[in-house]
Amino acid sequence: MRKPLRTVVAFVTFLFIIYACRKNDFTSDADAFLRTSVDTLHFDTVFTSAGSVTHVFKIFNPNDKGIRISSIRLMGNAASPFKINVNGLPGPIVSGTELRNNDSLYVFATVTIDPNADNLPFVIRDSIEIIYNGNRRIVQLEAYGQNAHFLRGRIIKTNETWNNDLPYVILGGILVDTNAVLTINKGTRIHMHADAPFYINGTLHVNGEKEENERVIFTGDRLDEPYKNFPASYPGLFFLDVSKNNILNYTVIKNAYQAVVVNEPASNASPKLTLNETIIENAYDAGILAINSSIVAKNVLISNCGQNLFIVKGGDYKFTHCTIAAYSTSYLQHKKPVVYITNALDNQTRALNAIFENCIIWGESGGLVKEEVQVVKVGNNPFSVIFDYILWSVDSKPALATVPNFNSNANPQFDSINTASRYFDFRLNTKSSPAIDKGAHKGVLIDLDGNPRPINLPDLGAFEKQ
Repeated sequence: MRKPLRTVVAFVTFLFIIYACRKNDFTSDADAFLRTSVDTLHFDTVFTSAGSVTHVFKIFNPNDKGIRISSIRLMGNAASPFKINVNGLPGPIVSGTELRNNDSLYVFATVTIDPNADNLPFVIRDSIEIIYNGNRRIVQLEAYGQNAHFLRGRIIKTNETWNNDLPYVILGGILVDTNAVLTINKGTRIHMHADAPFYINGTLHVNGEKEENERVIFTGDRLDEPYKNFPASYPGLFFLDVSKNNILNYTVIKNAYQAVVVNEPASNASPKLTLNETIIENAYDAGILAINSSIVAKNVLISNCGQNLFIVKGGDYKFTHCTIAAYSTSYLQHKKPVVYITNALDNQTRALNAIFENCIIWGESGGLVKEEVQVVKVGNNPFSVIFDYILWSVDSKPALATVPNFNSNANPQFDSINTASRYFDFRLNTKSSPAIDKGAHKGVLIDLDGNPRPINLPDLGAFEKQ
């Protein structure tokens, strides 16, 4: 019996020593300190009633011993628009958290903003209090809220007009029904949720104007970093089979999966889609996907998309003074031709007529894409592809294309390209660009900025030197 008894005593003694050591591993010294990864946790604009946004910060213990944190408390308590969670434990107060030496823990903060009468962004604030060893540390919380028009699964059956009094947030998708006209006036912002395609069976008229705050913008509804610049933030704009007479003026369409999809020709003799002074950028798949349709575009910039311009199954197209350019970014690798044109799709072919005049078509060098313009013909349907006054990134002109006048494969020398910081200014370097004064008069008297173009010797591309 003595041996088992000695074993039990030894085991109890061992546990006591372990407990004593463990107890001594923590300090109650007021000079011990905790460090946080931020002093203020900022939330960019969050739309009211459109769900919540979560950010995180860390609490570090750089001391030689552990610290018992008395409480981590949301100062606004349960009434706050913020909620906290500490290592999986929900707030508004979490007590008795142990933080070992040279270790850290996560604090998650979520904000949901209720509707407010203000039309302009408003500021929501709270703070998180951390109490330990008689010390008090504060992390500020700051969110910018924005009221909006919220539309969920909406079908527009009669003519309707949107103005810029508040942004529009689209949840679950929207459809402009057959024979209905949706007019969107200058300065309006449309924010699409990830599950929200914008379908047009009827007609879309966008009346943006040249000033930055007067352009109409389509983008995603996450405005916090890093999500606000992600491609594929929402499906895109889809001009369906029976849609007609669509006109977009001074419009920006960015961060979509497929920015603009135009399917089948219009039911009348007019172009199905007219694009004037429009920017399409950072689309994950296609900037413009046109399927046997008709587009007239002038002063359009299509940049940094998975595939900028993809024309299939024929159709009728005219692009004048457009810049179509692609560079690899941290979000998208430039792996496909900037422009791809064919009269075929799924073993079907149609007639094709495409004209590009006074345009720049450019892709970054690096060997991933040898020919940035590819033209493919299948069958015997009428087929005409013309590049007239063009600066492009090709070793030689496509065999199936006609090039009646000036063409060059010289670097266009855009004003400023910084792929590391994702900054792209596709205006021309006024001192050295070979695109300056190389165009011909095509009846376009302004550029993408709304600045005047000369009749004689305009610049190539969407921007005119000033």
